[in-house]
Amino acid sequence: MSGASVTGRICSWVEGNLDKDFTLEEMSEELNYSKFYMERVFKENTGTTIYRYVQGRRLEEAARKLAETKRPVVEIALETGYGSQQAFARAFRCVYGCTPREYRRSFVPGQNRISMLLRGNRAGAFLCRGGLAA
Repeated sequence: MSGASVTGRICSWVEGNLDKDFTLEEMSEELNYSKFYMERVFKENTGTTIYRYVQGRRLEEAARKLAETKRPVVEIALETGYGSQQAFARAFRCVYGCTPREYRRSFVPGQNRISMLLRGNRAGAFLCRGGLAA
């Protein structure tokens, strides 16, 4: 199987499990690849780690929920895997440059979105220093 199709399988699996807590070991068992192979192939094809991709996608989903719903920020934070609203707000500010509440108030469709590129080294560019770690 080519690296691109392995990467595609990983992305599909992540999308189907984005709302769940999972480990790289659980993913590797379900996809029948070693976690080291998955990490290497994913990084080669996307320029970012699986962990960073997952965290970025979760923040992107949180931003969508902030813009499209009136649900409390703390509820969205917990759904996206953050243990506290403060940790969520810190990560959110790192990516979007504003707090979740500010984002909700100023949201204009098509603006302030993370661009998750699957090619090149810019895929991890949405991360700030001291933000999400690999």
